[in-house]
Amino acid sequence: MIIDAHQHVWNLDRAEYPWLTDELGPINRSIEFEELRPHLRRAGIGATVLVQSADNSDDTDYMLDVAAGHDEVVAVVAYVPLDRPEEAAEQLDRLRESNHVVGIRNLIHDQPDPDWLLRPDVDEGLGLLEEAGMTFDLVSVLPRHLEHVATLGERHPGLGIVIDHLSKPPIGEADPEPWWSLIERASENPRVHAKVSGLYPSRGPMTEWSTAAIRPFFDHALEVFGPERLMYGGDWPISVLAGGYDRVWSGLVPLFDGLTATERSALTSGTATSFYGIDEALLARARVMSPEPPADAHRHDRFGGR
Repeated sequence: MIIDAHQHVWNLDRAEYPWLTDELGPINRSIEFEELRPHLRRAGIGATVLVQSADNSDDTDYMLDVAAGHDEVVAVVAYVPLDRPEEAAEQLDRLRESNHVVGIRNLIHDQPDPDWLLRPDVDEGLGLLEEAGMTFDLVSVLPRHLEHVATLGERHPGLGIVIDHLSKPPIGEADPEPWWSLIERASENPRVHAKVSGLYPSRGPMTEWSTAAIRPFFDHALEVFGPERLMYGGDWPISVLAGGYDRVWSGLVPLFDGLTATERSALTSGTATSFYGIDEALLARARVMSPEPPADAHRHDRFGGR
Protein backbone atom coordinates (compact mmCIF):
# COMPACT_ATOMS: atom_id res chain seq x y z
CA MET A 1 0.00 0.00 0.00
CA ILE A 2 1.36 3.41 -1.02
CA ILE A 3 1.36 6.12 1.66
CA ASP A 4 1.29 9.82 0.81
CA ALA A 5 3.38 11.19 3.69
CA HIS A 6 2.58 14.87 3.20
CA GLN A 7 -0.92 16.12 2.59
CA HIS A 8 -3.10 18.93 3.96
CA VAL A 9 -6.73 19.81 4.49
CA TRP A 10 -8.10 23.06 5.83
CA ASN A 11 -11.43 24.55 6.74
CA LEU A 12 -11.73 28.32 6.96
CA ASP A 13 -14.71 27.97 9.29
CA ARG A 14 -12.73 25.86 11.75
CA ALA A 15 -9.33 27.55 11.91
CA GLU A 16 -7.39 30.63 10.83
CA TYR A 17 -4.76 30.32 8.11
CA PRO A 18 -3.04 33.73 7.94
CA TRP A 19 -0.85 32.70 5.00
CA LEU A 20 -3.88 31.96 2.78
CA THR A 21 -4.38 35.12 0.72
CA ASP A 22 -6.02 36.12 -2.55
CA GLU A 23 -2.67 35.60 -4.28
CA LEU A 24 -3.22 31.86 -3.78
CA GLY A 25 -6.62 32.06 -5.47
CA PRO A 26 -7.30 28.40 -6.38
CA ILE A 27 -6.57 27.19 -2.86
CA ASN A 28 -7.79 30.19 -0.85
CA ARG A 29 -10.89 28.31 0.28
CA SER A 30 -11.87 25.39 2.45
CA ILE A 31 -10.43 22.20 0.99
CA GLU A 32 -11.78 18.93 2.32
CA PHE A 33 -10.45 15.37 2.12
CA GLU A 34 -13.27 14.29 -0.19
CA GLU A 35 -11.77 16.47 -2.91
CA LEU A 36 -8.51 14.54 -2.71
CA ARG A 37 -9.92 11.00 -2.57
CA PRO A 38 -10.47 10.45 -6.34
CA HIS A 39 -6.88 11.54 -7.05
CA LEU A 40 -5.56 9.06 -4.50
CA ARG A 41 -7.58 6.23 -5.99
CA ARG A 42 -6.42 7.00 -9.55
CA ALA A 43 -2.81 6.87 -8.38
CA GLY A 44 -3.33 3.70 -6.33
CA ILE A 45 -2.51 5.46 -3.04
CA GLY A 46 -4.19 3.91 -0.04
CA ALA A 47 -3.13 6.02 2.95
CA THR A 48 -2.09 9.55 3.83
CA VAL A 49 -0.39 11.55 6.56
CA LEU A 50 -2.15 14.82 7.37
CA VAL A 51 0.30 17.63 8.12
CA GLN A 52 -0.49 20.86 9.98
CA SER A 53 -1.32 23.94 7.96
CA ALA A 54 -1.51 26.61 10.69
CA ASP A 55 0.18 27.43 13.97
CA ASN A 56 -2.91 26.97 16.08
CA SER A 57 -4.70 24.17 17.88
CA ASP A 58 -7.89 24.66 15.86
CA ASP A 59 -6.11 23.31 12.79
CA THR A 60 -4.95 20.28 14.76
CA ASP A 61 -8.45 19.61 16.09
CA TYR A 62 -9.84 19.81 12.57
CA MET A 63 -7.24 17.36 11.25
CA LEU A 64 -8.08 14.91 14.03
CA ASP A 65 -11.77 15.15 13.13
CA VAL A 66 -10.91 14.44 9.49
CA ALA A 67 -8.73 11.51 10.52
CA ALA A 68 -11.51 10.07 12.65
CA GLY A 69 -13.87 10.11 9.67
CA HIS A 70 -11.54 8.81 6.95
CA ASP A 71 -9.77 5.46 7.16
CA GLU A 72 -7.23 6.58 4.56
CA VAL A 73 -5.73 8.99 7.13
CA VAL A 74 -3.27 6.89 9.13
CA ALA A 75 -1.28 9.66 10.84
CA VAL A 76 -1.42 13.33 11.81
CA VAL A 77 1.46 15.77 12.22
CA ALA A 78 0.02 18.27 14.67
CA TYR A 79 0.93 21.64 16.17
CA VAL A 80 2.11 22.63 19.62
CA PRO A 81 3.72 26.02 20.41
CA LEU A 82 7.37 25.05 20.65
CA ASP A 83 8.26 28.57 21.76
CA ARG A 84 5.91 28.25 24.76
CA PRO A 85 7.16 25.05 26.40
CA GLU A 86 4.64 24.93 29.25
CA GLU A 87 1.73 25.12 26.83
CA ALA A 88 3.47 22.68 24.51
CA ALA A 89 3.84 20.15 27.33
CA GLU A 90 0.14 20.37 28.20
CA GLN A 91 -0.91 19.98 24.57
CA LEU A 92 1.46 17.07 24.01
CA ASP A 93 -0.10 15.23 26.93
CA ARG A 94 -3.49 15.59 25.28
CA LEU A 95 -2.31 14.74 21.78
CA ARG A 96 -0.51 11.60 22.89
CA GLU A 97 -3.89 10.11 23.73
CA SER A 98 -4.59 9.89 19.98
CA ASN A 99 -3.12 6.98 18.04
CA HIS A 100 -3.20 9.21 14.96
CA VAL A 101 -0.74 11.85 16.23
CA VAL A 102 2.83 10.94 15.27
CA GLY A 103 4.69 14.24 15.10
CA ILE A 104 4.74 18.00 15.43
CA ARG A 105 5.36 20.83 13.01
CA ASN A 106 5.59 24.61 13.33
CA LEU A 107 5.58 26.97 10.35
CA ILE A 108 9.13 28.13 10.99
CA HIS A 109 9.40 29.55 7.47
CA ASP A 110 6.82 32.18 8.48
CA GLN A 111 9.02 33.34 11.34
CA PRO A 112 10.95 36.55 10.55
CA ASP A 113 13.96 35.19 12.45
CA PRO A 114 15.73 32.48 10.41
CA ASP A 115 17.40 31.34 13.65
CA TRP A 116 14.08 30.86 15.47
CA LEU A 117 14.78 27.13 15.90
CA LEU A 118 17.88 27.88 17.99
CA ARG A 119 16.12 30.09 20.55
CA PRO A 120 16.27 28.73 24.14
CA ASP A 121 12.48 28.52 24.47
CA VAL A 122 12.13 26.66 21.16
CA ASP A 123 15.03 24.41 22.09
CA GLU A 124 13.17 23.49 25.28
CA GLY A 125 10.09 22.72 23.20
CA LEU A 126 12.08 20.45 20.91
CA GLY A 127 13.41 18.69 23.99
CA LEU A 128 9.81 17.92 24.95
CA LEU A 129 9.28 16.25 21.58
CA GLU A 130 12.43 14.22 22.05
CA GLU A 131 11.30 13.07 25.50
CA ALA A 132 7.82 12.21 24.24
CA GLY A 133 9.13 10.23 21.27
CA MET A 134 7.42 12.62 18.84
CA THR A 135 8.97 13.38 15.47
CA PHE A 136 9.57 16.86 14.11
CA ASP A 137 8.68 18.00 10.58
CA LEU A 138 11.12 20.73 9.61
CA VAL A 139 9.80 23.26 7.09
CA SER A 140 13.20 24.19 5.74
CA VAL A 141 13.03 26.72 2.90
CA LEU A 142 16.20 28.78 3.48
CA PRO A 143 19.82 27.61 3.48
CA ARG A 144 19.96 28.90 7.05
CA HIS A 145 17.17 26.50 8.06
CA LEU A 146 19.07 23.59 6.57
CA GLU A 147 22.25 24.65 8.34
CA HIS A 148 20.46 24.21 11.66
CA VAL A 149 19.78 20.50 11.12
CA ALA A 150 23.24 19.51 12.34
CA THR A 151 22.88 21.70 15.43
CA LEU A 152 19.48 20.23 16.24
CA GLY A 153 20.93 16.75 15.94
CA GLU A 154 23.71 17.61 18.39
CA ARG A 155 21.33 19.15 20.90
CA HIS A 156 18.67 16.46 20.56
CA PRO A 157 20.29 13.20 19.46
CA GLY A 158 17.09 11.24 20.08
CA LEU A 159 14.83 13.49 18.01
CA GLY A 160 13.60 12.15 14.69
CA ILE A 161 13.58 14.94 12.09
CA VAL A 162 12.10 14.88 8.62
CA ILE A 163 12.98 17.68 6.20
CA ASP A 164 9.86 18.66 4.29
CA HIS A 165 10.12 19.05 0.51
CA LEU A 166 13.85 18.18 0.44
CA SER A 167 14.37 21.71 1.82
CA LYS A 168 13.24 23.28 -1.46
CA PRO A 169 16.18 22.57 -3.78
CA PRO A 170 16.97 25.22 -6.41
CA ILE A 171 15.03 23.56 -9.23
CA GLY A 172 15.57 25.44 -12.46
CA GLU A 173 18.66 27.26 -11.20
CA ALA A 174 22.13 26.87 -12.70
CA ASP A 175 23.93 26.49 -9.36
CA PRO A 176 22.72 23.76 -6.97
CA GLU A 177 24.72 25.19 -4.07
CA PRO A 178 24.48 25.70 -1.16
CA TRP A 179 21.58 23.21 -1.10
CA TRP A 180 23.72 20.41 -2.57
CA SER A 181 26.30 20.52 0.22
CA LEU A 182 23.89 21.37 3.05
CA ILE A 183 21.47 18.51 2.34
CA GLU A 184 24.42 16.10 2.32
CA ARG A 185 25.59 17.43 5.67
CA ALA A 186 22.08 17.14 7.10
CA SER A 187 21.94 13.49 5.98
CA GLU A 188 24.96 12.61 8.12
CA ASN A 189 22.62 12.30 11.11
CA PRO A 190 20.95 8.88 10.73
CA ARG A 191 17.82 10.15 12.51
CA VAL A 192 17.25 12.77 9.82
CA HIS A 193 14.89 11.83 6.98
CA ALA A 194 13.46 13.82 4.05
CA LYS A 195 10.31 14.06 1.97
CA VAL A 196 10.24 13.84 -1.81
CA SER A 197 7.45 16.39 -1.99
CA GLY A 198 6.73 19.98 -2.96
CA LEU A 199 9.45 20.01 -5.62
CA TYR A 200 8.53 23.10 -7.61
CA PRO A 201 10.68 25.74 -9.34
CA SER A 202 12.51 28.05 -6.97
CA ARG A 203 11.51 31.00 -9.16
CA GLY A 204 8.79 31.71 -11.65
CA PRO A 205 5.45 29.97 -12.10
CA MET A 206 5.01 26.82 -10.02
CA THR A 207 3.68 24.98 -13.06
CA GLU A 208 6.97 25.30 -14.96
CA TRP A 209 8.70 22.11 -13.82
CA SER A 210 9.52 18.74 -15.31
CA THR A 211 10.73 15.34 -14.20
CA ALA A 212 14.08 16.09 -15.83
CA ALA A 213 14.49 19.29 -13.81
CA ILE A 214 13.78 17.47 -10.55
CA ARG A 215 15.88 14.39 -11.30
CA PRO A 216 19.37 15.70 -10.30
CA PHE A 217 18.09 16.77 -6.90
CA PHE A 218 16.19 13.55 -6.35
CA ASP A 219 19.22 11.50 -7.36
CA HIS A 220 21.44 13.43 -4.95
CA ALA A 221 18.96 13.00 -2.10
CA LEU A 222 18.74 9.29 -2.90
CA GLU A 223 22.52 9.02 -2.81
CA VAL A 224 22.98 10.75 0.55
CA PHE A 225 19.88 9.48 2.40
CA GLY A 226 19.13 6.19 0.69
CA PRO A 227 15.53 5.13 0.03
CA GLU A 228 15.13 3.98 3.63
CA ARG A 229 15.23 7.63 4.76
CA LEU A 230 13.17 9.17 1.96
CA MET A 231 9.38 9.26 1.75
CA TYR A 232 6.95 10.31 -0.97
CA GLY A 233 4.57 13.20 -0.32
CA GLY A 234 2.00 14.68 -2.70
CA ASP A 235 1.87 18.11 -1.01
CA TRP A 236 -1.81 18.47 -1.90
CA PRO A 237 -3.49 20.95 -2.13
CA ILE A 238 -0.42 23.19 -2.54
CA SER A 239 0.25 20.98 -5.56
CA VAL A 240 -2.88 22.40 -7.18
CA LEU A 241 -0.76 25.46 -7.93
CA ALA A 242 1.83 23.23 -9.64
CA GLY A 243 -0.57 21.46 -11.97
CA GLY A 244 -2.57 19.31 -9.56
CA TYR A 245 -2.15 16.04 -7.70
CA ASP A 246 -2.26 13.84 -10.79
CA ARG A 247 0.43 15.79 -12.60
CA VAL A 248 2.74 15.88 -9.58
CA TRP A 249 2.39 12.15 -8.95
CA SER A 250 2.87 11.41 -12.64
CA GLY A 251 5.99 13.56 -12.73
CA LEU A 252 7.57 11.83 -9.75
CA VAL A 253 6.82 8.23 -10.75
CA PRO A 254 9.54 8.09 -13.47
CA LEU A 255 12.09 9.04 -10.82
CA PHE A 256 11.27 5.82 -9.00
CA ASP A 257 11.76 3.64 -12.09
CA GLY A 258 15.43 3.03 -11.39
CA LEU A 259 14.74 1.70 -7.90
CA THR A 260 14.44 -1.94 -6.98
CA ALA A 261 11.09 -3.16 -5.74
CA THR A 262 12.41 -3.05 -2.17
CA GLU A 263 13.74 0.48 -2.55
CA ARG A 264 10.51 1.68 -4.15
CA SER A 265 8.51 0.12 -1.33
CA ALA A 266 10.61 1.99 1.23
CA LEU A 267 10.20 5.35 -0.48
CA THR A 268 6.45 4.97 -1.06
CA SER A 269 5.44 3.44 2.26
CA GLY A 270 8.09 1.79 4.43
CA THR A 271 10.02 4.91 5.40
CA ALA A 272 6.91 6.81 6.45
CA THR A 273 5.64 3.83 8.42
CA SER A 274 8.85 3.32 10.36
CA PHE A 275 9.82 6.98 10.84
CA TYR A 276 6.42 8.04 12.13
CA GLY A 277 5.73 4.76 13.91
CA ILE A 278 2.30 4.60 12.29
CA ASP A 279 -0.20 2.54 14.24
CA GLU A 280 -0.61 -0.91 12.69
CA ALA A 281 -4.36 -0.97 13.41
CA LEU A 282 -4.79 2.25 11.43
CA LEU A 283 -2.71 0.83 8.58
CA ALA A 284 -4.83 -2.33 8.57
CA ARG A 285 -8.00 -0.25 8.31
CA ALA A 286 -6.57 1.68 5.37
CA ARG A 287 -5.50 -1.51 3.59
CA VAL A 288 -9.06 -2.78 3.56
CA MET A 289 -10.10 0.02 1.20
CA SER A 290 -6.74 0.59 -0.49
CA PRO A 291 -6.95 0.74 -4.31
CA GLU A 292 -4.73 -1.42 -6.46
CA PRO A 293 -1.88 0.56 -8.07
CA PRO A 294 -2.34 1.01 -11.84
CA ALA A 295 -0.76 -1.90 -13.71
CA ASP A 296 1.43 0.48 -15.72
CA ALA A 297 2.20 2.79 -12.82
CA HIS A 298 5.88 3.02 -13.72
CA ARG A 299 5.63 3.62 -17.44
CA HIS A 300 6.99 6.93 -18.69
CA ASP A 301 4.57 7.14 -21.60
CA ARG A 302 1.51 6.93 -19.34
CA PHE A 303 2.74 9.51 -16.89
CA GLY A 304 4.52 11.86 -19.26
CA GLY A 305 7.87 11.75 -17.44
CA ARG A 306 9.98 14.24 -19.31
